[in-house]
Amino acid sequence: MTAPHPATHPRQFLEHLYQAAVTRAMPLHNTAACLPPPPKGRTIVIGAGKAGGSMAQAVEALWPADAPLEGLVITRYHHIPPRSGGLPQRIEMVEASHPVPDAAGLAASQRILAMVQGLTRDDLVLCLISGGGSALLTLPAEGLSLADKQRINKALLNSGANIGEMNCVRKHLSCIKGGRLAAACAPARVVTLTISDVPGDDPSIIASGPTVPDASSCGDALAILKRYGIDVPADVLSRLESGALETPKPGDPAFDGHEVHMMATPQQSLEAAAAVARAAGLDAHILSDEMEGESREVGKVHAALARAVALRGQPFSKPCVILSGGETTVTVRPLLAGAAKGRGGRAGEFCLGLALALQGQRGVYALAADTDGIDGVEDNAGAFVAPDTLTRAVAQGMKINGFLDRNDAYGYFEPLGDLVITGPTHTNVNDFRALLIL
Repeated sequence: MTAPHPATHPRQFLEHLYQAAVTRAMPLHNTAACLPPPPKGRTIVIGAGKAGGSMAQAVEALWPADAPLEGLVITRYHHIPPRSGGLPQRIEMVEASHPVPDAAGLAASQRILAMVQGLTRDDLVLCLISGGGSALLTLPAEGLSLADKQRINKALLNSGANIGEMNCVRKHLSCIKGGRLAAACAPARVVTLTISDVPGDDPSIIASGPTVPDASSCGDALAILKRYGIDVPADVLSRLESGALETPKPGDPAFDGHEVHMMATPQQSLEAAAAVARAAGLDAHILSDEMEGESREVGKVHAALARAVALRGQPFSKPCVILSGGETTVTVRPLLAGAAKGRGGRAGEFCLGLALALQGQRGVYALAADTDGIDGVEDNAGAFVAPDTLTRAVAQGMKINGFLDRNDAYGYFEPLGDLVITGPTHTNVNDFRALLIL
């Protein structure tokens, strides 16, 4: 589809770039080259993540019709894509809660662990892993209840910890993450197909690496819990201190003969968006696919760069598009007495910080959205910022600083009609940010 003209339809143009990024990460476009041939024995498909449903459907569509195929994959509620083409369903799909785990995810994880017991060297396990799997694939370590895991998970999400830190803790408080699922599959061969949603594309961090070795330690997990003031039950704390909850490490024979295939990455999606921008006659610059930090602060840095381009033609000449990805964080602020709880996610908070710092800079438009179509726990993927964002908000009696104070990006952009709503995309390569400077 031809891109809308950036000068006359800036929002539609930025949305078109976002769709190009999402399309590049769709499993059906990326699975065939990663699939091994059918084994002598059984083929069991397991996995978890926001892209789990579409990954499972891609495997079903590409796997030989006369070859046995069975399995169970967990995805987020409302993230199973519609079926097409009359294909038979050979892989069961179960929905569970994200970003905080629930009983449905726990039950499905127990079933997955039971499913891979008693396999032989003739059997193949295909593990489909994508972002969101840490919450969906939940099986608490001994001494932890589901309620404990939910409390710890909420505390991590609100703490400002980055994804590597959060998943280090999750791996050491689990019976299934941090390589433990692969160990349970032995002696079967395990082939992991993964879609990256983490800076650096480290498979041991994506969904807390259930089928790959873990180089982090119980000591690392303890340091993170201490850094962010997160409590765990006393017996679990003592087991972390003793190393009893250690994960399988690189070099462990449990991983011999296993393969990991990176099917889609944030960088590939940014490059797809950049290609569309260049085809429309604009210079396109990718800052990084690994940006981390507080969302509002990352927004302010992007704003400073955009203003430099708009006002001085440095470091890039306009017109141009600036792209970035990664996984920023939001530290949830304590509410003032009587204040309503804010609604929003990383992309929306980035847009708040960006709009505040841009101060209505002429010629600068921006879109930030999560590539899974859901920003946090709301129904929007992200938000759009234009030169008149602040003035339109003031005209409705909205001052941006108050919305930032209570992490309420949704409440700010919804009355402006500037939420980006796509519904679940059935893939996930994390944050997508595009600035158009005319």
